[in-house]
Amino acid sequence: MAIRERLSGNEAVATAMKQINPDVVAAYPITPSTEIPQYFSNFVSNGSVTTEFIAVESEHSAMSACIGAAAAGARVMSATSSQGLAYMFEMLYIASGMRMPLTLIVANRALSAPINIHNDHSDSMGARDSGFIQLYCENNQEAYDNAIMGVKIAEKAKLPVMVCYDGFITSHSVENISLMENEEVKKFIGKYLPDEYLLDLDKNISMGPLAMQEVYFDKRAELSDAMEKAKDIICKVSKEFEEITGRKYDLYEKYRLDDAEYGIIVLNSTAGTAKDVIDELRENGIKAGLLKPRCFRPLPFTEIPNELKHLKSLAILDKSDSVNGYSGPLFSEITSAMFTQNVNVPTVNYIYGLGGMDVTTYDIKNVFKDLQDIAKEGKIDKVKRFLKYNKEVD
Repeated sequence: MAIRERLSGNEAVATAMKQINPDVVAAYPITPSTEIPQYFSNFVSNGSVTTEFIAVESEHSAMSACIGAAAAGARVMSATSSQGLAYMFEMLYIASGMRMPLTLIVANRALSAPINIHNDHSDSMGARDSGFIQLYCENNQEAYDNAIMGVKIAEKAKLPVMVCYDGFITSHSVENISLMENEEVKKFIGKYLPDEYLLDLDKNISMGPLAMQEVYFDKRAELSDAMEKAKDIICKVSKEFEEITGRKYDLYEKYRLDDAEYGIIVLNSTAGTAKDVIDELRENGIKAGLLKPRCFRPLPFTEIPNELKHLKSLAILDKSDSVNGYSGPLFSEITSAMFTQNVNVPTVNYIYGLGGMDVTTYDIKNVFKDLQDIAKEGKIDKVKRFLKYNKEVD
């Protein structure tokens, strides 16, 4: 039976971690993810979990400890944000290269400088090629659900998973959510039984050895192949989750997109704002729609373009910027996939919300207004645009 609760995103994720009861959690505090290890340390101290909690001296050490624990055969979780994720950068590649099935929660926050503690996606997007599966969450419910699914996905794919949601917007806002029963969570994720681990006395192995050119090349190719195969694993785990909870998750979500003329693609909490705008536009006869990627790594590059080919125009919104690049990362990757599959839709890129800049319904209305103009005129004057209107559209 579902348990109705009112929790912030960080509380919801910490509750998921309590229900998962991982063997090891290693973490170092950084805003806005600090509350996660704080809440979880209370569960450790009051005996709600049997987890070994390691308070380390830095985020680099946190990921190092997680890798060591995972290599020893433990179920492992951690949490971080922003500069903390950047400080882990070296170890992220080691975690994926060693095929460590650990779960990392990221409360997305802008990277310095200048110093900023508010939300954008520059931290997780900076780590998009590190070999982590990346799941993005619109709200507290999705953060809770993906934290639980992430553990099972990681262990089946033998890849680390990053669960990302918007700092402060999701991490600190309180919403009504539905929790699973403790026993349901335990049954869903099952007992962790790794195939290979360093403390297996019956099978001697080494991890992280020197690899010369041919071996290194092959291992990186295997990692890429594992990431591609992870799409099927994500779908299967999500289907199992739906059967238990009734909550449906795919690689991406469509909202009023099938008959839309104008579409936008956006990650995380801004999708909720966009849905409200789309409903209002629909009432006025404007066929607007949304595609929200849940899974950015592995990118559903064969599936997404097929959902877009009927549109008259498309906007892809990035909450991070590839500085001096042609566009933001979400735009670059999706339009590349569209090009290779001969999906030709006039498409523009909006960089928005950097450093926590508010994104209002008026901003999204402006985007759809631009899309109508693009469809009518049949041309795009500027592909990459910075969205900072904050004014009402007539």
